[in-house]
Amino acid sequence: MPTKVLVVHGTTNGSTARIAETIAEVLRKGGVSTEVLPAHSVTDVESYDAVVVGGGLYAGRWHKDARRFVRRHGRVLAGRPLWFFSSGPLDASATEKDIPPVPGVRRAMTRLGVRAHVTFGGCLEEGAKGFVARKIVSSGKGGDFRDFGQIEAWATDIGTVLASGARSG
Repeated sequence: MPTKVLVVHGTTNGSTARIAETIAEVLRKGGVSTEVLPAHSVTDVESYDAVVVGGGLYAGRWHKDARRFVRRHGRVLAGRPLWFFSSGPLDASATEKDIPPVPGVRRAMTRLGVRAHVTFGGCLEEGAKGFVARKIVSSGKGGDFRDFGQIEAWATDIGTVLASGARSG
């Protein structure tokens, strides 16, 4: 079983960070040493046995910090068990059906041998940063669409794969 897992996130308003924290909490409860960091702050991934990368979706692209993290550390990430998640839809669609990764994430998944990807609902509430985000909220289309039961179940599946020592999942 890997002894240390890194969960990184690229986020603007903190919603994706909360998802990353939830994933880490579930892994820790399963006995996995887990660290959560903003993607922009990670300088080295060599000391981690597995990695989970999450990015908020903005205009059909992963958050820039998540994209840069994957590019910067791709060589090392390709040699480790690796999972991706996205957050973004401001409706219940992510709970109701599987939403495939956006094209840029799909390409990175293929290149790096990512085990699995999931898209979780997003959260955009009063006080959001950015002109577009504020317009979405003021138009009444914001809200919190994260399904923490779904997030915890996905993290539990990762913990099961790690505990089994499986090389895929």
